[in-house]
Amino acid sequence: MKHSVEEITLKNGAKGLLIDVPGASVMSTRIQFRAGMMYAKNKEVYEIPHIVEHLAFGANAKFQDEQAFEAEFTKNGAYHNAWTSDISVCYETECADFEWERIMELQRVSICSPRFNEEELKSEKANVKSELTGYMNDYYRLLWPRVQQAVGEDILDLQERIKTIQNIELKDIKEHYRRTHTAKNMLFIIAGKIKGRKHKIIKMLEEWELKEGRKFEIPPSDLHASEAVSIRRKDASNITFGFSLVTPRHLSPSEVFSMNCLNHILNGTMNSKIFGAARKRGLVYGMGSSVASNAHNSYWDFDGEVNVENAENLFELIQTELMKTLNGEILDMDFLAAKSYALGRFQMGAQTVGQIADYYADHYFTNETIEKYDNVPNLIKEIDKFKMIELAREFAGSGIKGFVTVSNVEKAVISELGTHLNF
Repeated sequence: MKHSVEEITLKNGAKGLLIDVPGASVMSTRIQFRAGMMYAKNKEVYEIPHIVEHLAFGANAKFQDEQAFEAEFTKNGAYHNAWTSDISVCYETECADFEWERIMELQRVSICSPRFNEEELKSEKANVKSELTGYMNDYYRLLWPRVQQAVGEDILDLQERIKTIQNIELKDIKEHYRRTHTAKNMLFIIAGKIKGRKHKIIKMLEEWELKEGRKFEIPPSDLHASEAVSIRRKDASNITFGFSLVTPRHLSPSEVFSMNCLNHILNGTMNSKIFGAARKRGLVYGMGSSVASNAHNSYWDFDGEVNVENAENLFELIQTELMKTLNGEILDMDFLAAKSYALGRFQMGAQTVGQIADYYADHYFTNETIEKYDNVPNLIKEIDKFKMIELAREFAGSGIKGFVTVSNVEKAVISELGTHLNF
């Protein structure tokens, strides 16, 4: 969808993007605060941000409880959600264009004037505990926090997070909200029909009752390599695995596209070098790889599930193909095919207002950069095979890696599999 992007700074210090999508029938918003887990006042109340997020749609200055707010918000089909990460608490809405002002006003009420109370806190503590307990049965959600810990990130895993819920009191919720939900600590993205409404939108945002506060920085982590970590689960019928190779710097957009191209060659299709070859040999039903980059570090992640009897052969294949990559053994036809695939996916990637907002949020909420969507084809066309290989060598040679599995096998088996990740 055709669109234009403008960055604005409000009088109160909040910053954000207005994305004009001519003719759009919906309005989509993202309101982000650096208020995630790393900004909890201490580890004893680590889960505070998650509970603040849950309480965001509860009692406020105009509605006595969550049910009353929800009934009003959704009466014309509007949608809202929120999520919490190590860094962020983010509130999202999407609504029909005809009611954008009403929904923006309701978003103001919910974010700026919550009425935290004991009754809703008790309910949401129980809901968050139920949510996290459910994640304990999702082996990918179970292992990835342990991978983060393995490479030195200062976070808690699921079991540790659950234990902190009982420590959280109403005063902790109010303290975290007051400290983090401030104007200077807020970034926003509003996408839809902006033309003719810009000044109205700015005026409405500048009426939000938020203290000025300060912008929270994202602290660096002291990362390192670790030994293989085995999470034993008696009910695990196979080996669920995840491993991460880390380089201690932020990747440019062109570098991210280069790594995405490499991931496609290795794991993108049934014709790929690792996943495709493993499927052909009957070694694995599903596995994949991806790249992510934050303010200080970038991660080349692999994960999948494999039956115990196939694990050794799969990891030998992973090692063989990654070594070929590091040695520069990538065929031109595979490289060109991956670039062509990326261009096709680009054409399919911004078909809705929400997809456009999400694309800009990935960059803007991390380091406040604006990567124009129209420039993506140029970034793809400019991907250089030899620079892509150099990037892979950087990840493999950094000395920072973590490997975690969930299974019912002995630790010695997992440690042996880990030897295949020495490049």
